[in-house]
Amino acid sequence: MSQIHKHAIPANIADRCLINPEQYAEKYQQSVNEPDTFWGEQGKILDWIKPYSQVKNTSFAPGNVSIKWYEDGTLNLAANCLDRHLQANGDRTAIIWEGDDATQSKNITYRELHRDVCRFANTLLDLGIKKR
Repeated sequence: MSQIHKHAIPANIADRCLINPEQYAEKYQQSVNEPDTFWGEQGKILDWIKPYSQVKNTSFAPGNVSIKWYEDGTLNLAANCLDRHLQANGDRTAIIWEGDDATQSKNITYRELHRDVCRFANTLLDLGIKKR
């Protein structure tokens, strides 16, 4: 028989959270009861090249399960994950990499990550790999 163990969130961490447990529960209920409204609000957090007109298009019919989110919208993943953070947060840590060896770790800033992503993208272009 397994037991559930709950650990309290230390106050110094809880104070920095963007949402408290009550707000989380409220948002969760909205996501269940009003998914179009909830996910419509979440979709607005991203920068869209072409905004979506429909949040979700789902079918759970036997033999025809289909789940599509924001299907008519277009966005640029790199722009949302990296580019929009460069000006204000370029020197802040974007990724903390920890190796299998506990002595290996590296903090990668948004600027360093952007540089490496651009290098990789250019390598793909040099190899003839293009957008569809």
